[in-house]
Amino acid sequence: MGSVTTSKWRTKTEQMELLSRLVRFPSVTGSRAEIAIADYIEEELRAFSYFQENADHLQLHPTEDGRKIVTALVKKREDVRNTVILVSHFDVVDIQDYGRWKPIAFDAGKLTAAFYSDKQNIPLEVQKDIEQGNWLFGRGTMDMKCGLVSHMAMIEQAIGGAFDGNVLLLAVCDEEVNSVGMRTAVPVLLEMAEKYRLEYKACLNSEPMFARYPGDENNYIYTGSIGKVLPGFLCYGKETHVGEPLSGLNASYMVSQITNQFELNTEFCEVVEGEVMPPPTNLLQRDLKEEYSVQIPHRAVTLFNLFLFEKTMDEIVDQLRGLMKTAAVSIEQNYAKQADKFAQLQRSTPGTININVLTFEELMAYAVKTYGKEEVDHIQTAAMESRAEGDDREVTIRLVDQMAALCKELSPMIVLFFAPPYYPAVSSRKDPYIQSVVDDMITYAKTKHEVVLQKQNYFGGISDLSYTGLSQPISSLNPLVSNMPLWEKGYTLPLEGLEALNLPVLNLGPVGRDAHKWTERLDIDYAFETLADMLPVAINKLLTENRLT
Repeated sequence: MGSVTTSKWRTKTEQMELLSRLVRFPSVTGSRAEIAIADYIEEELRAFSYFQENADHLQLHPTEDGRKIVTALVKKREDVRNTVILVSHFDVVDIQDYGRWKPIAFDAGKLTAAFYSDKQNIPLEVQKDIEQGNWLFGRGTMDMKCGLVSHMAMIEQAIGGAFDGNVLLLAVCDEEVNSVGMRTAVPVLLEMAEKYRLEYKACLNSEPMFARYPGDENNYIYTGSIGKVLPGFLCYGKETHVGEPLSGLNASYMVSQITNQFELNTEFCEVVEGEVMPPPTNLLQRDLKEEYSVQIPHRAVTLFNLFLFEKTMDEIVDQLRGLMKTAAVSIEQNYAKQADKFAQLQRSTPGTININVLTFEELMAYAVKTYGKEEVDHIQTAAMESRAEGDDREVTIRLVDQMAALCKELSPMIVLFFAPPYYPAVSSRKDPYIQSVVDDMITYAKTKHEVVLQKQNYFGGISDLSYTGLSQPISSLNPLVSNMPLWEKGYTLPLEGLEALNLPVLNLGPVGRDAHKWTERLDIDYAFETLADMLPVAINKLLTENRLT
Protein backbone atom coordinates (compact mmCIF):
# COMPACT_ATOMS: atom_id res chain seq x y z
CA MET A 1 0.00 0.00 0.00
CA GLY A 2 1.33 3.43 -0.93
CA SER A 3 2.26 5.95 1.70
CA VAL A 4 0.57 9.30 2.16
CA THR A 5 3.18 11.98 2.76
CA THR A 6 0.95 15.03 2.59
CA SER A 7 -2.63 15.60 3.56
CA LYS A 8 -5.11 16.25 0.75
CA TRP A 9 -8.52 15.97 2.39
CA ARG A 10 -7.94 15.20 6.06
CA THR A 11 -8.98 18.55 7.50
CA LYS A 12 -12.25 20.45 7.45
CA THR A 13 -10.68 23.24 5.41
CA GLU A 14 -9.25 20.84 2.83
CA GLN A 15 -12.58 19.05 2.41
CA MET A 16 -14.45 22.36 2.06
CA GLU A 17 -11.98 23.48 -0.62
CA LEU A 18 -12.47 20.22 -2.52
CA LEU A 19 -16.24 20.62 -2.27
CA SER A 20 -16.05 24.17 -3.65
CA ARG A 21 -13.94 22.95 -6.58
CA LEU A 22 -16.42 20.15 -7.36
CA VAL A 23 -19.40 22.51 -7.09
CA ARG A 24 -17.76 24.80 -9.67
CA PHE A 25 -18.31 22.07 -12.26
CA PRO A 26 -21.82 22.81 -13.65
CA SER A 27 -22.40 19.06 -13.93
CA VAL A 28 -26.09 19.14 -14.79
CA THR A 29 -27.20 15.71 -15.96
CA GLY A 30 -26.41 15.32 -19.67
CA SER A 31 -23.97 18.25 -19.85
CA ARG A 32 -20.33 18.21 -20.91
CA ALA A 33 -19.39 19.22 -17.38
CA GLU A 34 -20.84 15.93 -16.15
CA ILE A 35 -18.09 14.20 -18.14
CA ALA A 36 -15.43 16.73 -17.16
CA ILE A 37 -16.01 16.27 -13.44
CA ALA A 38 -15.48 12.50 -13.75
CA ASP A 39 -12.10 13.20 -15.36
CA TYR A 40 -11.28 15.65 -12.55
CA ILE A 41 -12.15 13.14 -9.81
CA GLU A 42 -9.89 10.58 -11.46
CA GLU A 43 -7.12 13.17 -11.77
CA GLU A 44 -7.38 14.15 -8.08
CA LEU A 45 -7.24 10.52 -6.94
CA ARG A 46 -4.39 9.67 -9.34
CA ALA A 47 -2.18 12.08 -7.38
CA PHE A 48 -1.86 9.44 -4.63
CA SER A 49 1.21 7.25 -5.04
CA TYR A 50 -1.01 4.24 -4.28
CA PHE A 51 -2.87 4.69 -7.56
CA GLN A 52 0.34 5.39 -9.45
CA GLU A 53 1.69 2.07 -8.15
CA ASN A 54 -1.64 0.26 -8.66
CA ALA A 55 -2.83 2.02 -11.82
CA ASP A 56 -5.61 -0.44 -12.61
CA HIS A 57 -7.23 0.14 -9.19
CA LEU A 58 -8.40 3.56 -10.41
CA GLN A 59 -10.48 3.54 -13.58
CA LEU A 60 -12.93 5.53 -15.68
CA HIS A 61 -15.63 3.32 -17.17
CA PRO A 62 -17.67 4.55 -20.16
CA THR A 63 -21.46 4.38 -20.15
CA GLU A 64 -23.41 3.42 -23.26
CA ASP A 65 -24.01 7.09 -24.07
CA GLY A 66 -20.44 8.35 -23.68
CA ARG A 67 -20.48 9.52 -20.07
CA LYS A 68 -18.23 8.07 -17.36
CA ILE A 69 -18.22 6.53 -13.92
CA VAL A 70 -15.23 6.33 -11.58
CA THR A 71 -14.03 3.38 -9.49
CA ALA A 72 -11.16 3.62 -7.00
CA LEU A 73 -10.20 0.46 -5.10
CA VAL A 74 -7.87 0.48 -2.09
CA LYS A 75 -6.90 -3.02 -0.95
CA LYS A 76 -5.72 -3.56 2.61
CA ARG A 77 -3.53 -6.44 1.49
CA GLU A 78 -3.62 -8.75 -1.51
CA ASP A 79 -5.21 -11.56 0.53
CA VAL A 80 -7.94 -9.39 2.12
CA ARG A 81 -11.38 -9.88 0.56
CA ASN A 82 -13.85 -7.96 2.77
CA THR A 83 -14.85 -4.81 0.88
CA VAL A 84 -17.23 -1.91 1.46
CA ILE A 85 -18.49 0.03 -1.56
CA LEU A 86 -18.88 3.80 -1.14
CA VAL A 87 -21.37 5.06 -3.74
CA SER A 88 -22.02 8.69 -4.68
CA HIS A 89 -23.15 10.68 -7.72
CA PHE A 90 -21.68 13.84 -9.22
CA ASP A 91 -24.49 15.04 -11.49
CA VAL A 92 -26.87 17.78 -10.37
CA VAL A 93 -30.21 19.21 -11.46
CA ASP A 94 -30.35 22.46 -13.44
CA ILE A 95 -30.31 25.97 -11.99
CA GLN A 96 -33.34 27.58 -13.65
CA ASP A 97 -34.85 28.17 -10.20
CA TYR A 98 -32.01 30.46 -9.05
CA GLY A 99 -33.36 33.56 -10.82
CA ARG A 100 -31.03 36.51 -10.33
CA TRP A 101 -28.62 34.27 -8.42
CA LYS A 102 -28.19 31.97 -11.43
CA PRO A 103 -24.76 33.37 -12.51
CA ILE A 104 -23.22 32.32 -9.17
CA ALA A 105 -25.26 29.15 -8.47
CA PHE A 106 -22.12 27.02 -8.92
CA ASP A 107 -19.86 29.33 -6.92
CA ALA A 108 -20.55 28.21 -3.35
CA GLY A 109 -18.39 30.90 -1.77
CA LYS A 110 -19.92 33.82 -3.65
CA LEU A 111 -23.49 32.57 -3.34
CA THR A 112 -23.15 31.90 0.39
CA ALA A 113 -21.68 35.36 0.99
CA ALA A 114 -24.47 36.92 -1.07
CA PHE A 115 -27.19 35.11 0.90
CA TYR A 116 -25.64 35.95 4.25
CA SER A 117 -25.40 39.65 3.32
CA ASP A 118 -28.89 39.76 1.79
CA LYS A 119 -30.68 37.44 4.18
CA GLN A 120 -33.74 39.66 4.53
CA ASN A 121 -34.70 38.68 0.96
CA ILE A 122 -34.59 34.94 1.43
CA PRO A 123 -37.27 32.68 3.00
CA LEU A 124 -37.75 32.90 6.77
CA GLU A 125 -36.82 29.26 7.44
CA VAL A 126 -33.53 29.84 5.58
CA GLN A 127 -32.89 33.01 7.59
CA LYS A 128 -33.39 30.96 10.75
CA ASP A 129 -30.75 28.44 9.63
CA ILE A 130 -28.30 31.23 8.78
CA GLU A 131 -28.72 32.77 12.22
CA GLN A 132 -28.29 29.47 14.05
CA GLY A 133 -25.69 27.58 12.02
CA ASN A 134 -22.87 27.50 9.51
CA TRP A 135 -24.28 26.81 6.03
CA LEU A 136 -22.85 26.57 2.53
CA PHE A 137 -25.17 27.36 -0.40
CA GLY A 138 -24.95 26.32 -4.03
CA ARG A 139 -26.20 23.73 -6.47
CA GLY A 140 -24.85 20.34 -5.54
CA THR A 141 -23.48 21.31 -2.13
CA MET A 142 -25.77 18.87 -0.33
CA ASP A 143 -27.08 16.75 -3.23
CA MET A 144 -24.61 15.23 -3.30
CA LYS A 145 -21.13 16.53 -3.84
CA CYS A 146 -20.56 16.69 -0.09
CA GLY A 147 -21.10 12.93 0.06
CA LEU A 148 -18.60 12.50 -2.77
CA VAL A 149 -16.03 14.64 -0.93
CA SER A 150 -16.54 12.58 2.23
CA HIS A 151 -15.94 9.37 0.27
CA MET A 152 -12.83 10.74 -1.43
CA ALA A 153 -11.54 11.60 2.05
CA MET A 154 -12.24 8.00 3.09
CA ILE A 155 -10.12 6.78 0.17
CA GLU A 156 -7.23 8.87 1.49
CA GLN A 157 -7.71 7.30 4.93
CA ALA A 158 -7.87 3.82 3.38
CA ILE A 159 -4.54 4.43 1.63
CA GLY A 160 -3.15 5.38 5.04
CA GLY A 161 -4.27 2.02 6.46
CA ALA A 162 -7.23 3.24 8.51
CA PHE A 163 -9.60 0.37 7.73
CA ASP A 164 -9.73 -3.33 8.52
CA GLY A 165 -10.51 -4.25 4.93
CA ASN A 166 -10.85 -2.91 1.40
CA VAL A 167 -12.68 0.24 0.34
CA LEU A 168 -14.06 0.77 -3.16
CA LEU A 169 -15.21 4.23 -4.20
CA LEU A 170 -17.88 4.31 -6.89
CA ALA A 171 -18.82 7.77 -8.22
CA VAL A 172 -21.47 7.78 -10.93
CA CYS A 173 -23.19 10.07 -13.41
CA ASP A 174 -26.89 10.44 -14.17
CA GLU A 175 -28.43 9.68 -10.78
CA GLU A 176 -30.89 12.53 -11.24
CA VAL A 177 -32.55 11.26 -14.46
CA ASN A 178 -32.20 7.63 -15.59
CA SER A 179 -29.39 6.23 -13.39
CA VAL A 180 -27.37 5.23 -16.45
CA GLY A 181 -24.26 5.46 -14.28
CA MET A 182 -25.37 3.03 -11.60
CA ARG A 183 -26.89 0.66 -14.12
CA THR A 184 -23.51 0.65 -15.89
CA ALA A 185 -21.79 0.01 -12.57
CA VAL A 186 -23.55 -3.28 -11.79
CA PRO A 187 -21.58 -5.49 -14.22
CA VAL A 188 -18.42 -3.47 -13.44
CA LEU A 189 -18.76 -4.30 -9.73
CA LEU A 190 -19.28 -7.99 -10.48
CA GLU A 191 -16.22 -8.05 -12.76
CA MET A 192 -14.08 -6.28 -10.15
CA ALA A 193 -15.17 -8.74 -7.46
CA GLU A 194 -13.90 -11.60 -9.61
CA LYS A 195 -10.73 -9.89 -10.84
CA TYR A 196 -9.55 -8.62 -7.44
CA ARG A 197 -11.09 -11.40 -5.32
CA LEU A 198 -13.41 -9.05 -3.44
CA GLU A 199 -16.25 -9.98 -1.15
CA TYR A 200 -18.67 -7.08 -0.95
CA LYS A 201 -20.06 -6.75 2.53
CA ALA A 202 -22.24 -3.68 2.04
CA CYS A 203 -22.87 -0.58 -0.04
CA LEU A 204 -22.65 2.68 1.90
CA ASN A 205 -24.20 5.80 0.40
CA SER A 206 -23.88 9.31 1.82
CA GLU A 207 -26.88 11.06 0.32
CA PRO A 208 -27.93 13.96 2.56
CA MET A 209 -30.75 13.60 5.06
CA PHE A 210 -34.12 14.46 3.56
CA ALA A 211 -36.88 16.10 5.58
CA ARG A 212 -39.96 13.89 5.93
CA TYR A 213 -42.25 16.86 6.39
CA PRO A 214 -41.97 20.69 6.36
CA GLY A 215 -39.84 21.87 9.28
CA ASP A 216 -38.43 18.39 10.00
CA GLU A 217 -35.02 18.83 11.66
CA ASN A 218 -34.47 15.23 12.77
CA ASN A 219 -31.26 13.40 11.84
CA TYR A 220 -31.58 10.08 10.06
CA ILE A 221 -29.61 6.97 9.22
CA TYR A 222 -31.21 4.93 6.44
CA THR A 223 -31.22 1.19 5.84
CA GLY A 224 -32.82 1.28 2.41
CA SER A 225 -34.08 3.45 -0.40
CA ILE A 226 -37.60 4.03 -1.69
CA GLY A 227 -38.56 2.65 -5.10
CA LYS A 228 -40.67 4.19 -7.84
CA VAL A 229 -42.49 3.49 -11.07
CA LEU A 230 -43.98 5.87 -13.64
CA PRO A 231 -47.42 4.56 -14.61
CA GLY A 232 -48.94 6.28 -17.63
CA PHE A 233 -52.46 6.32 -19.02
CA LEU A 234 -53.10 6.87 -22.73
CA CYS A 235 -56.71 7.93 -23.28
CA TYR A 236 -58.10 7.47 -26.78
CA GLY A 237 -61.56 8.97 -27.17
CA LYS A 238 -63.68 9.64 -30.25
CA GLU A 239 -62.95 12.52 -32.61
CA THR A 240 -65.66 15.02 -33.44
CA HIS A 241 -66.23 18.69 -34.25
CA VAL A 242 -66.70 21.02 -31.31
CA GLY A 243 -70.18 21.72 -32.67
CA GLU A 244 -71.11 18.10 -32.01
CA PRO A 245 -69.27 17.20 -28.78
CA LEU A 246 -71.70 14.45 -27.82
CA SER A 247 -70.86 12.61 -31.06
CA GLY A 248 -67.39 11.98 -29.70
CA LEU A 249 -65.47 11.77 -26.45
CA ASN A 250 -62.86 14.31 -25.39
CA ALA A 251 -59.62 12.62 -24.27
CA SER A 252 -58.65 15.64 -22.18
CA TYR A 253 -61.76 15.00 -20.11
CA MET A 254 -60.80 11.33 -19.84
CA VAL A 255 -57.30 12.01 -18.48
CA SER A 256 -58.72 14.59 -16.08
CA GLN A 257 -60.85 11.85 -14.55
CA ILE A 258 -57.80 9.59 -14.21
CA THR A 259 -55.97 12.41 -12.44
CA ASN A 260 -59.00 13.07 -10.25
CA GLN A 261 -58.91 9.43 -9.13
CA PHE A 262 -55.13 9.07 -8.77
CA GLU A 263 -53.71 12.40 -7.55
CA LEU A 264 -52.73 12.13 -3.84
CA ASN A 265 -54.73 8.89 -3.53
CA THR A 266 -53.63 7.54 -0.15
CA GLU A 267 -54.96 4.07 -0.99
CA PHE A 268 -51.69 3.68 -2.90
CA CYS A 269 -49.56 4.65 0.14
CA GLU A 270 -47.72 1.77 1.75
CA VAL A 271 -46.91 1.85 5.46
CA VAL A 272 -43.91 -0.10 6.78
CA GLU A 273 -43.11 0.01 10.50
CA GLY A 274 -44.84 3.35 10.78
CA GLU A 275 -43.07 4.86 7.76
CA VAL A 276 -45.52 6.20 5.19
CA MET A 277 -44.60 6.80 1.57
CA PRO A 278 -45.68 10.04 -0.15
CA PRO A 279 -48.89 9.66 -2.16
CA PRO A 280 -48.86 9.52 -5.99
CA THR A 281 -48.73 12.79 -7.90
CA ASN A 282 -49.01 13.88 -11.51
CA LEU A 283 -45.86 14.58 -13.52
CA LEU A 284 -47.35 15.19 -16.96
CA GLN A 285 -50.80 15.68 -18.47
CA ARG A 286 -51.62 16.89 -21.96
CA ASP A 287 -53.50 16.18 -25.16
CA LEU A 288 -51.63 14.85 -28.18
CA LYS A 289 -52.99 17.18 -30.84
CA GLU A 290 -50.14 18.58 -32.91
CA GLU A 291 -51.87 21.79 -33.96
CA TYR A 292 -54.88 23.92 -33.13
CA SER A 293 -58.17 22.99 -34.75
CA VAL A 294 -61.86 22.81 -33.86
CA GLN A 295 -61.63 19.04 -33.63
CA ILE A 296 -61.77 17.96 -30.00
CA PRO A 297 -58.61 16.35 -28.57
CA HIS A 298 -59.31 12.64 -28.91
CA ARG A 299 -55.88 11.45 -27.69
CA ALA A 300 -54.35 12.51 -24.39
CA VAL A 301 -51.89 11.17 -21.84
CA THR A 302 -51.08 11.49 -18.18
CA LEU A 303 -48.03 10.25 -16.26
CA PHE A 304 -47.65 9.76 -12.51
CA ASN A 305 -44.97 9.27 -9.90
CA LEU A 306 -45.78 6.24 -7.74
CA PHE A 307 -43.45 5.28 -4.92
CA LEU A 308 -42.84 1.70 -3.81
CA PHE A 309 -41.98 -0.08 -0.58
CA GLU A 310 -42.87 -3.77 -0.64
CA LYS A 311 -45.85 -4.25 -2.96
CA THR A 312 -45.38 -6.66 -5.87
CA MET A 313 -45.84 -5.48 -9.45
CA ASP A 314 -48.86 -7.80 -9.74
CA GLU A 315 -50.48 -5.96 -6.84
CA ILE A 316 -49.64 -2.57 -8.34
CA VAL A 317 -51.02 -3.41 -11.79
CA ASP A 318 -54.20 -4.84 -10.25
CA GLN A 319 -54.67 -1.67 -8.21
CA LEU A 320 -54.05 0.57 -11.23
CA ARG A 321 -56.47 -1.47 -13.32
CA GLY A 322 -59.08 -0.96 -10.63
CA LEU A 323 -58.46 2.78 -10.72
CA MET A 324 -58.87 2.81 -14.52
CA LYS A 325 -62.16 0.96 -14.28
CA THR A 326 -63.44 3.38 -11.66
CA ALA A 327 -62.47 6.33 -13.87
CA ALA A 328 -64.06 4.68 -16.92
CA VAL A 329 -67.37 4.15 -15.08
CA SER A 330 -67.31 7.76 -13.87
CA ILE A 331 -66.78 9.01 -17.44
CA GLU A 332 -69.51 6.76 -18.84
CA GLN A 333 -72.01 7.81 -16.19
CA ASN A 334 -71.33 11.50 -16.53
CA TYR A 335 -71.50 11.25 -20.34
CA ALA A 336 -74.86 9.48 -20.09
CA LYS A 337 -76.14 12.08 -17.63
CA GLN A 338 -75.13 15.04 -19.78
CA ALA A 339 -76.29 13.35 -23.01
CA ASP A 340 -79.70 12.73 -21.44
CA LYS A 341 -80.00 16.36 -20.32
CA PHE A 342 -78.99 17.64 -23.74
CA ALA A 343 -81.43 15.26 -25.46
CA GLN A 344 -84.24 16.74 -23.39
CA LEU A 345 -83.25 20.22 -24.54
CA GLN A 346 -82.87 19.07 -28.14
CA ARG A 347 -85.71 16.54 -28.06
CA SER A 348 -83.49 13.80 -29.46
CA THR A 349 -82.31 10.33 -28.50
CA PRO A 350 -79.26 10.38 -26.18
CA GLY A 351 -76.21 8.32 -27.05
CA THR A 352 -74.09 6.09 -24.82
CA ILE A 353 -70.40 5.20 -24.62
CA ASN A 354 -68.48 2.18 -23.35
CA ILE A 355 -64.80 2.53 -22.50
CA ASN A 356 -62.31 -0.32 -22.88
CA VAL A 357 -59.66 -0.66 -20.16
CA LEU A 358 -56.43 -2.27 -21.37
CA THR A 359 -52.82 -2.76 -20.39
CA PHE A 360 -50.15 -2.08 -23.00
CA GLU A 361 -49.44 -5.81 -23.07
CA GLU A 362 -53.08 -6.51 -23.95
CA LEU A 363 -53.07 -3.79 -26.61
CA MET A 364 -49.95 -5.30 -28.19
CA ALA A 365 -51.44 -8.79 -28.18
CA TYR A 366 -54.57 -7.47 -29.93
CA ALA A 367 -52.48 -5.53 -32.46
CA VAL A 368 -50.35 -8.55 -33.39
CA LYS A 369 -53.41 -10.79 -33.69
CA THR A 370 -55.39 -8.30 -35.76
CA TYR A 371 -52.75 -6.60 -37.91
CA GLY A 372 -49.81 -9.00 -37.81
CA LYS A 373 -46.40 -8.86 -36.20
CA GLU A 374 -44.78 -7.20 -39.22
CA GLU A 375 -47.01 -4.12 -38.97
CA VAL A 376 -46.49 -3.90 -35.20
CA ASP A 377 -42.70 -4.20 -35.61
CA HIS A 378 -42.75 -1.46 -38.24
CA ILE A 379 -44.51 0.95 -35.84
CA GLN A 380 -42.09 0.12 -33.02
CA THR A 381 -39.04 0.57 -35.27
CA ALA A 382 -40.29 3.94 -36.52
CA ALA A 383 -40.91 5.14 -32.95
CA MET A 384 -37.46 4.00 -31.84
CA GLU A 385 -35.75 5.78 -34.75
CA SER A 386 -37.02 9.05 -33.36
CA ARG A 387 -35.66 8.31 -29.87
CA ALA A 388 -32.85 10.81 -30.24
CA GLU A 389 -35.43 13.57 -30.67
CA GLY A 390 -36.98 13.12 -27.23
CA ASP A 391 -36.35 11.59 -23.84
CA ASP A 392 -37.50 8.13 -22.83
CA ARG A 393 -40.86 9.37 -21.55
CA GLU A 394 -41.67 11.09 -24.86
CA VAL A 395 -40.66 8.07 -26.94
CA THR A 396 -42.74 5.80 -24.72
CA ILE A 397 -45.82 8.01 -25.11
CA ARG A 398 -45.33 8.19 -28.88
CA LEU A 399 -45.11 4.42 -29.17
CA VAL A 400 -48.24 3.79 -27.10
CA ASP A 401 -50.12 6.49 -29.00
CA GLN A 402 -49.24 5.01 -32.39
CA MET A 403 -50.19 1.52 -31.26
CA ALA A 404 -53.54 2.81 -29.98
CA ALA A 405 -54.10 4.62 -33.28
CA LEU A 406 -53.50 1.35 -35.13
CA CYS A 407 -56.20 -0.27 -32.99
CA LYS A 408 -58.56 2.70 -32.91
CA GLU A 409 -61.58 0.41 -33.31
CA LEU A 410 -61.10 -0.36 -29.62
CA SER A 411 -61.76 3.28 -28.75
CA PRO A 412 -62.77 4.82 -26.53
CA MET A 413 -60.08 3.19 -24.43
CA ILE A 414 -57.68 3.78 -21.57
CA VAL A 415 -54.28 2.06 -21.89
CA LEU A 416 -52.00 1.53 -18.91
CA PHE A 417 -48.24 1.55 -19.54
CA PHE A 418 -45.01 2.20 -17.64
CA ALA A 419 -42.31 4.68 -18.65
CA PRO A 420 -38.67 4.64 -17.53
CA PRO A 421 -37.02 4.86 -15.12
CA TYR A 422 -37.85 2.10 -12.69
CA TYR A 423 -36.27 2.17 -9.24
CA PRO A 424 -36.64 -1.05 -7.24
CA ALA A 425 -37.25 -0.47 -3.56
CA VAL A 426 -34.37 -1.79 -1.48
CA SER A 427 -34.24 -2.32 2.27
CA SER A 428 -31.99 -4.03 4.78
CA ARG A 429 -34.50 -3.57 7.61
CA LYS A 430 -34.58 -7.34 8.19
CA ASP A 431 -30.81 -7.81 7.86
CA PRO A 432 -29.31 -8.38 11.36
CA TYR A 433 -25.83 -7.37 10.12
CA ILE A 434 -26.95 -3.92 8.99
CA GLN A 435 -29.25 -3.46 11.98
CA SER A 436 -26.38 -4.21 14.34
CA VAL A 437 -24.17 -1.61 12.65
CA VAL A 438 -27.01 0.93 12.73
CA ASP A 439 -27.63 0.37 16.45
CA ASP A 440 -23.91 0.84 17.12
CA MET A 441 -23.83 4.06 15.07
CA ILE A 442 -26.88 5.46 16.84
CA THR A 443 -25.14 4.84 20.18
CA TYR A 444 -21.86 6.28 18.90
CA ALA A 445 -23.50 9.45 17.54
CA LYS A 446 -25.26 10.05 20.84
CA THR A 447 -22.25 9.29 23.04
CA LYS A 448 -19.54 11.03 20.99
CA HIS A 449 -21.45 13.90 19.39
CA GLU A 450 -24.73 14.24 21.31
CA VAL A 451 -26.49 13.70 17.98
CA VAL A 452 -29.72 11.72 17.90
CA LEU A 453 -29.89 9.57 14.78
CA GLN A 454 -33.28 8.08 13.92
CA LYS A 455 -33.35 4.85 11.94
CA GLN A 456 -35.36 4.99 8.72
CA ASN A 457 -36.11 1.95 6.58
CA TYR A 458 -36.29 3.92 3.35
CA PHE A 459 -34.37 6.96 2.13
CA GLY A 460 -37.12 9.08 0.59
CA GLY A 461 -35.17 10.99 -2.02
CA ILE A 462 -34.66 8.19 -4.59
CA SER A 463 -31.07 6.97 -4.81
CA ASP A 464 -28.70 4.69 -6.67
CA LEU A 465 -28.95 2.20 -3.80
CA SER A 466 -31.97 0.88 -5.72
CA TYR A 467 -29.51 -0.82 -8.07
CA THR A 468 -27.63 -2.87 -5.49
CA GLY A 469 -29.94 -5.88 -5.48
CA LEU A 470 -33.49 -7.14 -5.92
CA SER A 471 -35.82 -7.67 -3.00
CA GLN A 472 -38.19 -9.78 -5.13
CA PRO A 473 -37.62 -12.52 -7.75
CA ILE A 474 -36.97 -11.41 -11.33
CA SER A 475 -40.12 -13.20 -12.47
CA SER A 476 -42.21 -10.91 -10.23
CA LEU A 477 -41.27 -7.98 -12.50
CA ASN A 478 -43.06 -9.45 -15.55
CA PRO A 479 -46.09 -7.13 -15.15
CA LEU A 480 -43.69 -4.18 -15.30
CA VAL A 481 -41.46 -5.21 -18.20
CA SER A 482 -44.34 -6.46 -20.38
CA ASN A 483 -46.07 -3.08 -20.01
CA MET A 484 -42.98 -0.92 -20.51
CA PRO A 485 -42.72 -0.25 -24.26
CA LEU A 486 -39.02 0.65 -24.11
CA TRP A 487 -37.95 -2.42 -22.15
CA GLU A 488 -34.94 -3.89 -23.98
CA LYS A 489 -35.57 -1.34 -26.73
CA GLY A 490 -33.30 1.34 -25.31
CA TYR A 491 -34.01 0.94 -21.60
CA THR A 492 -33.32 -2.02 -19.39
CA LEU A 493 -31.94 -3.02 -16.01
CA PRO A 494 -29.22 -5.63 -15.44
CA LEU A 495 -31.65 -7.81 -13.48
CA GLU A 496 -29.44 -10.90 -13.34
CA GLY A 497 -26.54 -8.72 -12.20
CA LEU A 498 -28.66 -7.13 -9.48
CA GLU A 499 -29.72 -10.56 -8.29
CA ALA A 500 -26.06 -11.65 -8.18
CA LEU A 501 -24.91 -8.46 -6.43
CA ASN A 502 -27.55 -8.55 -3.66
CA LEU A 503 -25.85 -6.07 -1.33
CA PRO A 504 -26.96 -4.94 2.13
CA VAL A 505 -27.25 -1.15 2.14
CA LEU A 506 -26.77 1.79 4.48
CA ASN A 507 -27.02 5.55 4.01
CA LEU A 508 -25.17 7.84 6.40
CA GLY A 509 -24.83 11.36 5.07
CA PRO A 510 -24.64 15.06 5.86
CA VAL A 511 -27.36 17.41 7.04
CA GLY A 512 -28.74 19.47 4.21
CA ARG A 513 -31.85 21.41 3.32
CA ASP A 514 -33.89 22.13 0.19
CA ALA A 515 -32.52 19.68 -2.37
CA HIS A 516 -33.43 20.76 -5.93
CA LYS A 517 -34.30 24.26 -4.73
CA TRP A 518 -32.41 27.56 -5.08
CA THR A 519 -31.95 27.54 -1.32
CA GLU A 520 -30.08 24.18 -1.37
CA ARG A 521 -27.58 24.28 1.48
CA LEU A 522 -25.22 22.17 3.54
CA ASP A 523 -24.52 22.22 7.29
CA ILE A 524 -20.75 22.61 7.10
CA ASP A 525 -19.99 21.78 10.73
CA TYR A 526 -22.00 18.56 10.70
CA ALA A 527 -20.56 17.48 7.34
CA PHE A 528 -16.88 18.08 8.01
CA GLU A 529 -16.76 17.46 11.76
CA THR A 530 -19.55 15.10 12.90
CA LEU A 531 -19.97 13.05 9.72
CA ALA A 532 -16.23 13.12 9.05
CA ASP A 533 -15.73 11.40 12.41
CA MET A 534 -18.63 8.94 12.06
CA LEU A 535 -17.98 7.64 8.53
CA PRO A 536 -14.69 5.84 9.33
CA VAL A 537 -16.36 4.22 12.35
CA ALA A 538 -19.28 3.03 10.21
CA ILE A 539 -16.97 1.68 7.50
CA ASN A 540 -14.89 -0.29 9.99
CA LYS A 541 -18.03 -1.71 11.58
CA LEU A 542 -19.33 -2.77 8.16
CA LEU A 543 -15.98 -4.40 7.39
CA THR A 544 -15.62 -6.29 10.67
CA GLU A 545 -19.21 -7.10 11.67
CA ASN A 546 -20.19 -10.67 10.87
CA ARG A 547 -22.53 -10.76 7.88
CA LEU A 548 -25.03 -13.59 8.11
CA THR A 549 -25.83 -14.94 4.63
